[in-house]
Amino acid sequence: MKIVALAGGVGGAKLVDGLVQSLSPQDLTIVVNTGDDFEHFGLTICPDLDTICYTLAGIANPETGWGRSEESWSTYQELKRLRAPDWFQLGDRDLATHLERTRRLIDGESLSQITAYFCQIWGVQHPVLPMSDDPVQTWLLTDEGELPFQEYFVYYHYQPIVRDIQFRGIEKAKPAPEVLGALNQADVILFCPSNPFVSIDPILGLDGVRKACLNHKVLAVSPIIGGKAIKGPAAKMFEELGITPSPVAVAQHYAGLLNGLVMDNLDAQLAAEVQQIGIRTLVTDTLMDNSLARYNLAQILLRAIESGEL
Repeated sequence: MKIVALAGGVGGAKLVDGLVQSLSPQDLTIVVNTGDDFEHFGLTICPDLDTICYTLAGIANPETGWGRSEESWSTYQELKRLRAPDWFQLGDRDLATHLERTRRLIDGESLSQITAYFCQIWGVQHPVLPMSDDPVQTWLLTDEGELPFQEYFVYYHYQPIVRDIQFRGIEKAKPAPEVLGALNQADVILFCPSNPFVSIDPILGLDGVRKACLNHKVLAVSPIIGGKAIKGPAAKMFEELGITPSPVAVAQHYAGLLNGLVMDNLDAQLAAEVQQIGIRTLVTDTLMDNSLARYNLAQILLRAIESGEL
Protein backbone atom coordinates (compact mmCIF):
# COMPACT_ATOMS: atom_id res chain seq x y z
CA MET A 1 0.00 0.00 0.00
CA LYS A 2 1.52 3.29 -1.12
CA ILE A 3 0.61 6.42 0.84
CA VAL A 4 1.39 10.03 0.00
CA ALA A 5 1.06 12.34 2.99
CA LEU A 6 0.50 16.06 2.48
CA ALA A 7 1.95 17.85 5.47
CA GLY A 8 3.11 21.04 7.11
CA GLY A 9 3.96 22.23 10.60
CA VAL A 10 4.33 20.35 13.86
CA GLY A 11 1.05 18.41 13.54
CA GLY A 12 2.08 17.07 10.15
CA ALA A 13 5.55 16.24 11.41
CA LYS A 14 4.14 14.20 14.31
CA LEU A 15 1.93 12.04 12.13
CA VAL A 16 4.55 11.38 9.46
CA ASP A 17 6.94 10.45 12.28
CA GLY A 18 4.45 7.76 13.28
CA LEU A 19 3.99 6.67 9.68
CA VAL A 20 7.72 6.25 9.01
CA GLN A 21 7.83 3.84 11.97
CA SER A 22 5.17 1.77 10.20
CA LEU A 23 5.86 2.02 6.45
CA SER A 24 8.90 1.41 4.27
CA PRO A 25 10.43 4.24 2.20
CA GLN A 26 8.89 2.60 -0.89
CA ASP A 27 5.41 2.89 0.62
CA LEU A 28 5.41 6.43 2.03
CA THR A 29 6.18 9.77 0.40
CA ILE A 30 5.78 13.08 2.19
CA VAL A 31 4.88 16.23 0.25
CA VAL A 32 5.51 19.36 2.28
CA ASN A 33 4.04 22.85 2.12
CA THR A 34 6.48 25.58 1.06
CA GLY A 35 4.05 28.49 1.17
CA ASP A 36 5.56 29.45 4.53
CA ASP A 37 9.04 29.87 3.04
CA PHE A 38 10.58 33.32 3.30
CA GLU A 39 13.86 35.22 3.29
CA HIS A 40 15.52 36.45 6.47
CA PHE A 41 18.96 38.08 6.52
CA GLY A 42 19.15 37.11 2.84
CA LEU A 43 18.71 33.42 3.67
CA THR A 44 16.01 31.13 2.29
CA ILE A 45 14.18 29.61 5.24
CA CYS A 46 11.74 26.72 4.83
CA PRO A 47 10.01 26.27 8.20
CA ASP A 48 7.71 23.36 7.32
CA LEU A 49 10.35 21.42 5.37
CA ASP A 50 12.85 21.84 8.18
CA THR A 51 10.38 20.88 10.91
CA ILE A 52 9.47 17.67 9.13
CA CYS A 53 13.04 16.75 8.13
CA TYR A 54 14.42 17.51 11.60
CA THR A 55 11.63 15.42 13.16
CA LEU A 56 12.22 12.42 10.91
CA ALA A 57 15.97 12.71 11.48
CA GLY A 58 15.45 12.68 15.24
CA ILE A 59 17.15 16.05 15.65
CA ALA A 60 14.12 18.30 16.25
CA ASN A 61 13.76 20.20 19.50
CA PRO A 62 11.55 17.85 21.55
CA GLU A 63 10.05 20.71 23.59
CA THR A 64 8.97 23.03 20.77
CA GLY A 65 8.57 20.53 17.92
CA TRP A 66 10.48 22.93 15.64
CA GLY A 67 14.11 23.92 15.44
CA ARG A 68 17.08 21.76 16.40
CA SER A 69 17.80 19.74 19.50
CA GLU A 70 20.89 20.61 21.56
CA GLU A 71 20.80 24.05 19.96
CA SER A 72 23.07 26.97 20.83
CA TRP A 73 22.25 30.63 20.35
CA SER A 74 25.53 32.57 20.07
CA THR A 75 24.72 34.10 16.68
CA TYR A 76 21.17 34.98 17.69
CA GLN A 77 22.33 36.63 20.92
CA GLU A 78 24.90 38.67 19.03
CA LEU A 79 22.23 39.76 16.52
CA LYS A 80 20.08 40.93 19.42
CA ARG A 81 23.07 42.82 20.85
CA LEU A 82 23.47 44.54 17.47
CA ARG A 83 19.75 45.40 17.56
CA ALA A 84 19.15 43.43 14.38
CA PRO A 85 15.67 41.99 13.69
CA ASP A 86 15.31 39.23 16.28
CA TRP A 87 11.67 38.20 15.92
CA PHE A 88 12.58 34.94 14.14
CA GLN A 89 14.88 32.82 16.28
CA LEU A 90 17.81 31.31 14.43
CA GLY A 91 19.86 28.83 16.42
CA ASP A 92 23.43 28.11 15.39
CA ARG A 93 22.73 24.57 14.12
CA ASP A 94 19.57 25.70 12.35
CA LEU A 95 21.47 28.58 10.78
CA ALA A 96 23.86 26.15 9.12
CA THR A 97 20.90 24.58 7.30
CA HIS A 98 19.74 27.94 5.95
CA LEU A 99 23.25 29.02 4.96
CA GLU A 100 23.92 25.84 3.00
CA ARG A 101 20.45 25.80 1.41
CA THR A 102 20.87 29.38 0.23
CA ARG A 103 24.36 28.72 -1.12
CA ARG A 104 23.13 25.76 -3.11
CA LEU A 105 20.12 27.66 -4.46
CA ILE A 106 22.44 30.44 -5.65
CA ASP A 107 24.61 27.79 -7.33
CA GLY A 108 21.55 26.61 -9.29
CA GLU A 109 20.33 23.57 -7.39
CA SER A 110 16.59 23.15 -6.95
CA LEU A 111 14.87 23.02 -3.58
CA SER A 112 13.97 19.39 -4.30
CA GLN A 113 17.61 18.48 -4.92
CA ILE A 114 18.76 20.29 -1.78
CA THR A 115 16.08 18.67 0.38
CA ALA A 116 17.04 15.22 -0.90
CA TYR A 117 20.70 15.96 -0.12
CA PHE A 118 19.89 17.14 3.41
CA CYS A 119 17.77 14.03 4.00
CA GLN A 120 20.67 11.85 2.90
CA ILE A 121 23.05 13.63 5.28
CA TRP A 122 20.57 13.43 8.17
CA GLY A 123 19.66 9.80 7.57
CA VAL A 124 16.05 10.39 6.52
CA GLN A 125 15.21 7.44 4.26
CA HIS A 126 11.62 8.24 3.31
CA PRO A 127 11.19 10.63 0.37
CA VAL A 128 10.45 14.19 1.52
CA LEU A 129 9.38 16.43 -1.37
CA PRO A 130 8.82 20.18 -1.28
CA MET A 131 5.48 20.86 -2.93
CA SER A 132 7.21 23.05 -5.55
CA ASP A 133 10.62 24.29 -6.59
CA ASP A 134 8.96 27.58 -7.55
CA PRO A 135 8.31 30.31 -4.97
CA VAL A 136 4.83 30.48 -3.46
CA GLN A 137 4.17 32.93 -0.65
CA THR A 138 1.26 32.73 1.77
CA TRP A 139 -0.07 36.19 2.61
CA LEU A 140 -2.85 36.93 5.08
CA LEU A 141 -5.22 39.86 4.72
CA THR A 142 -5.81 40.93 8.31
CA ASP A 143 -7.18 43.80 10.36
CA GLU A 144 -3.53 44.89 10.70
CA GLY A 145 -3.04 44.94 6.92
CA GLU A 146 -1.41 42.43 4.56
CA LEU A 147 1.09 40.17 6.33
CA PRO A 148 3.34 37.36 5.06
CA PHE A 149 2.57 34.21 7.01
CA GLN A 150 5.73 33.96 9.11
CA GLU A 151 5.43 37.59 10.20
CA TYR A 152 1.80 37.00 11.17
CA PHE A 153 2.64 33.71 12.90
CA VAL A 154 5.89 34.53 14.71
CA TYR A 155 6.19 38.31 14.99
CA TYR A 156 2.52 38.98 15.74
CA HIS A 157 1.91 35.60 17.47
CA TYR A 158 -1.06 35.11 15.09
CA GLN A 159 -3.11 37.75 16.91
CA PRO A 160 -4.36 39.83 13.92
CA ILE A 161 -7.81 38.87 12.67
CA VAL A 162 -7.64 37.02 9.35
CA ARG A 163 -10.02 38.21 6.63
CA ASP A 164 -8.64 36.34 3.63
CA ILE A 165 -5.68 34.20 2.52
CA GLN A 166 -3.66 34.52 -0.69
CA PHE A 167 -1.05 32.23 -2.21
CA ARG A 168 1.03 34.57 -4.29
CA GLY A 169 2.81 32.93 -7.19
CA ILE A 170 0.60 29.82 -7.13
CA GLU A 171 -0.61 30.42 -10.69
CA LYS A 172 2.91 30.12 -12.10
CA ALA A 173 4.26 27.51 -9.71
CA LYS A 174 4.53 23.88 -10.79
CA PRO A 175 4.57 20.85 -8.52
CA ALA A 176 8.10 19.66 -7.79
CA PRO A 177 9.26 17.02 -10.31
CA GLU A 178 8.34 13.89 -8.33
CA VAL A 179 5.12 15.14 -6.71
CA LEU A 180 2.54 14.29 -9.37
CA GLY A 181 4.19 10.93 -10.05
CA ALA A 182 3.97 10.03 -6.38
CA LEU A 183 0.33 11.12 -6.18
CA ASN A 184 -0.64 9.20 -9.30
CA GLN A 185 0.97 6.00 -7.98
CA ALA A 186 -0.57 6.31 -4.50
CA ASP A 187 -3.22 4.01 -3.12
CA VAL A 188 -4.11 6.57 -0.46
CA ILE A 189 -3.51 10.31 -0.22
CA LEU A 190 -3.49 11.49 3.37
CA PHE A 191 -3.98 15.05 4.59
CA CYS A 192 -2.07 15.27 7.87
CA PRO A 193 -3.47 17.16 10.90
CA SER A 194 -1.93 20.35 9.56
CA ASN A 195 -3.63 23.72 9.17
CA PRO A 196 -6.07 23.23 6.26
CA PHE A 197 -5.84 26.88 5.20
CA VAL A 198 -2.10 27.51 5.16
CA SER A 199 -0.48 24.05 5.09
CA ILE A 200 -2.68 21.83 2.91
CA ASP A 201 -4.45 24.35 0.64
CA PRO A 202 -1.19 25.66 -0.91
CA ILE A 203 -0.31 22.11 -1.98
CA LEU A 204 -3.80 21.52 -3.37
CA GLY A 205 -3.58 24.83 -5.25
CA LEU A 206 -0.72 23.67 -7.46
CA ASP A 207 -1.55 22.69 -11.02
CA GLY A 208 -2.61 19.05 -11.23
CA VAL A 209 -2.58 18.22 -7.52
CA ARG A 210 -6.30 18.50 -6.84
CA LYS A 211 -7.05 16.53 -10.01
CA ALA A 212 -4.69 13.77 -8.89
CA CYS A 213 -6.47 13.62 -5.54
CA LEU A 214 -9.82 13.12 -7.26
CA ASN A 215 -8.60 9.83 -8.70
CA HIS A 216 -7.59 8.32 -5.35
CA LYS A 217 -8.84 7.53 -1.88
CA VAL A 218 -8.26 10.67 0.17
CA LEU A 219 -8.23 10.63 3.97
CA ALA A 220 -7.57 13.34 6.53
CA VAL A 221 -6.78 13.53 10.22
CA SER A 222 -8.58 16.44 11.83
CA PRO A 223 -6.30 19.09 13.34
CA ILE A 224 -9.23 20.30 15.44
CA ILE A 225 -9.90 18.53 18.75
CA GLY A 226 -12.72 19.71 20.98
CA GLY A 227 -13.05 22.95 19.02
CA LYS A 228 -9.37 23.83 19.40
CA ALA A 229 -6.11 23.35 17.54
CA ILE A 230 -3.37 21.60 19.49
CA LYS A 231 -0.87 24.10 18.13
CA GLY A 232 -1.14 27.12 15.85
CA PRO A 233 -3.94 29.28 14.50
CA ALA A 234 -6.16 26.79 12.63
CA ALA A 235 -9.15 27.03 15.00
CA LYS A 236 -8.77 30.80 15.24
CA MET A 237 -8.75 31.07 11.46
CA PHE A 238 -11.94 29.01 11.16
CA GLU A 239 -13.67 31.32 13.63
CA GLU A 240 -12.46 34.52 11.97
CA LEU A 241 -13.66 33.25 8.60
CA GLY A 242 -17.10 32.67 10.11
CA ILE A 243 -16.87 28.91 10.60
CA THR A 244 -17.26 27.02 13.88
CA PRO A 245 -14.03 25.02 14.31
CA SER A 246 -14.72 21.29 14.46
CA PRO A 247 -14.05 18.08 12.55
CA VAL A 248 -17.25 18.83 10.65
CA ALA A 249 -15.72 22.09 9.46
CA VAL A 250 -12.58 20.22 8.40
CA ALA A 251 -14.67 17.72 6.45
CA GLN A 252 -16.61 20.51 4.76
CA HIS A 253 -13.39 22.35 3.94
CA TYR A 254 -12.15 19.31 2.01
CA ALA A 255 -15.58 18.56 0.49
CA GLY A 256 -15.38 16.93 -2.91
CA LEU A 257 -11.99 15.39 -2.17
CA LEU A 258 -12.36 13.55 1.11
CA ASN A 259 -13.43 9.92 1.51
CA GLY A 260 -12.65 9.47 5.20
CA LEU A 261 -11.86 11.53 8.29
CA VAL A 262 -10.03 10.52 11.47
CA MET A 263 -11.33 12.46 14.46
CA ASP A 264 -10.64 12.48 18.18
CA ASN A 265 -12.69 10.76 20.86
CA LEU A 266 -13.59 14.19 22.24
CA ASP A 267 -15.58 14.80 19.05
CA ALA A 268 -17.28 11.41 18.82
CA GLN A 269 -20.71 13.04 18.96
CA LEU A 270 -19.97 14.77 15.62
CA ALA A 271 -19.19 11.59 13.69
CA ALA A 272 -22.75 11.17 12.44
CA GLU A 273 -22.78 14.71 11.06
CA VAL A 274 -19.57 14.04 9.14
CA GLN A 275 -21.02 10.77 7.83
CA GLN A 276 -24.07 12.65 6.55
CA ILE A 277 -21.73 14.56 4.23
CA GLY A 278 -20.81 11.20 2.71
CA ILE A 279 -17.46 10.86 4.50
CA ARG A 280 -16.50 7.81 6.55
CA THR A 281 -15.18 8.41 10.04
CA LEU A 282 -12.74 6.80 12.41
CA VAL A 283 -12.98 7.97 16.02
CA THR A 284 -9.89 7.40 18.15
CA ASP A 285 -7.28 9.15 20.28
CA THR A 286 -5.51 11.56 17.92
CA LEU A 287 -3.42 13.48 20.46
CA MET A 288 0.22 12.71 19.63
CA ASP A 289 2.10 13.92 22.69
CA ASN A 290 4.90 11.34 22.51
CA SER A 291 6.56 8.97 20.05
CA LEU A 292 4.44 5.99 21.10
CA ALA A 293 1.22 7.95 20.56
CA ARG A 294 2.41 8.88 17.06
CA TYR A 295 3.12 5.25 16.26
CA ASN A 296 -0.19 4.07 17.72
CA LEU A 297 -2.21 6.54 15.68
CA ALA A 298 -0.37 5.54 12.51
CA GLN A 299 -1.05 1.87 13.25
CA ILE A 300 -4.75 2.51 13.91
CA LEU A 301 -5.00 4.49 10.70
CA LEU A 302 -3.27 1.84 8.61
CA ARG A 303 -5.40 -0.97 10.04
CA ALA A 304 -8.56 1.02 9.26
CA ILE A 305 -7.41 1.48 5.67
CA GLU A 306 -6.51 -2.20 5.23
CA SER A 307 -9.82 -3.37 6.75
CA GLY A 308 -11.89 -1.01 4.60
CA GLU A 309 -13.20 0.92 7.60
CA LEU A 310 -11.80 4.04 5.95
